[in-house]
Amino acid sequence: MNIRMGLIRKKPDWTFDTFNAYWRDHHGPLAARAPGLREYWQNPVTDRLQRGIDFARGPWDFDGFSQLTFDDVQKADRAFGDGSLAAELSADEQHFLGGLHIVTAEPSVVIPLPAPQERARLLKRMSIITRLPSLSEEDFRREWKVHGELVRKMPGVSAYRQNVAVARERDKGRPCDYDTLPIDGIVELWFEDAETLQDAFASPTGRNTMAHAKTFLGEITAFLVNERRVA
Repeated sequence: MNIRMGLIRKKPDWTFDTFNAYWRDHHGPLAARAPGLREYWQNPVTDRLQRGIDFARGPWDFDGFSQLTFDDVQKADRAFGDGSLAAELSADEQHFLGGLHIVTAEPSVVIPLPAPQERARLLKRMSIITRLPSLSEEDFRREWKVHGELVRKMPGVSAYRQNVAVARERDKGRPCDYDTLPIDGIVELWFEDAETLQDAFASPTGRNTMAHAKTFLGEITAFLVNERRVA
């Protein structure tokens, strides 16, 4: 399985509420028609604070994250490659988006995700992570697995998924190298509420976990999102 993630910004002259409603009510049903699509979630951003962590924030600023799950990269490429739907999606994106990067990721569930109806009531945080310049991609992946086991022991974490970037498009449809879009992974964490999130990272286990993060990560850019399932 892989998740095709859109890192999106609204057009500057659109209000967030107008953008969010259009994304939900018009673009969402359009993208949900993609052949071979397993799941489709939208994650409009509600908060850009680091919340609970003392860590360098990257340059990223997005208004939402889309997540479209396919069996493999080939099926995702075919769904958004040629054809009338692909052209219709591109035209619609130009209508309401001011920016769009694509990250294709391999997901790894560390703490199982609850059922969709349960997820709807939880607080979700998504974070873009970038490795230290001194680390290779292989070193990063190894350390992130170790880090996952530390997060697993933190109190109050309801669910946790790691998404390792395997392909990148700074401009949709144009694959690029790591230096052009230096994103190593996208973190998904679920908590009962903001207080539980703060307490998790303030705990002794949470402090140890973030101390380990500083041994292999250069930046963490965190966002709170209000996720919703489209398909």
